[in-house]
Amino acid sequence: MMQNNAGGAIRLDLNNPVFQTNLFSLQKLERHAVLDTLNKIRQLTWNQLYRDSGVKWEKIASIKPPAGIDAIYSLRITQSRRATAFRDGDFMRLLNITPDHDSTYRQK
Repeated sequence: MMQNNAGGAIRLDLNNPVFQTNLFSLQKLERHAVLDTLNKIRQLTWNQLYRDSGVKWEKIASIKPPAGIDAIYSLRITQSRRATAFRDGDFMRLLNITPDHDSTYRQK
């Protein structure tokens, strides 16, 4: 995975079917909160994301990433939910939205 453009704008990939199912199953207010967070993220550079205390981009050490992926990360997607994602060049590829904080860090 190329990650050399730390100052570049973040591009979002929302095409993962699990992420989409999670997103579309949220109640309206929470779904809108997710979209607000995603809108914020797409306006950040990678360096800004790494330092942002609201999003809390954190490497998940308890999950071994699939071949070809350096690491899986969690991020705060709403006040009560986290999402998982990985970085692929300029893209943040979102994987899922977990129902609670603890389930983010469990091996699936």
